Amino acid sequence: MPVPELEKLAKATITNLKKPKEPIPVLFNPEKYTLERSNQFAEIGIPGLSSPLLQFIRGNIKTLTMELFFDTYEVGKDVRTEYVDKIIALMEIDSDLHAPPVCLFSWGNLRFTGVIERATRNFTMFLADGRPVRCTMNVTFKEFTTVEFELKRIPRFSPDRTKLLVLRQGDRLDLLSAREYDDPAQWREIAAKNGIDNPRLLTPGLEITIPPIR
Repeated sequence: MPVPELEKLAKATITNLKKPKEPIPVLFNPEKYTLERSNQFAEIGIPGLSSPLLQFIRGNIKTLTMELFFDTYEVGKDVRTEYVDKIIALMEIDSDLHAPPVCLFSWGNLRFTGVIERATRNFTMFLADGRPVRCTMNVTFKEFTTVEFELKRIPRFSPDRTKLLVLRQGDRLDLLSAREYDDPAQWREIAAKNGIDNPRLLTPGLEITIPPIR
């Protein structure tokens, strides 16, 4: 039984979003790519605890890294002018933006919007006159986003009114802060509002005030 021919994978492109009708084709699709994302945390020391608590600080920028290969030996043209220099030009400062342009790397269902942070060129084949016809590029994109987009993407909340609660046996201010504010480091707000000098000495049955986050 004949095996159906697999659909050819579309060519990857890199597009300056200011010039969406002028995509730069990637001659050979990358064999692989790496997406990286990380978060930053801080260690918060709480008096009386044997270990610090972790507090989320912020998310770090996502990165996309890949190796691109270009070869113009068969057509006898300079690989720089045909492909490489067009990608390097995306790292130049745009006179309107005062920064390098935002690009879109598109390949199949991967669509990564960012700026080119780093590009390393390695030329390995040359014509008789010295013009390079083969190049391997290691390219790193950093995700581009805006404050407005991030605020819409990530729902945030904070108490907008004062709350009253009664302390129970085993309650700690850092745990109350984590529950009410989603941040254990805000325990000082509760302590200051209620005149608590020693957060380790809490009296069960005492009514305290949970203030709004400023």
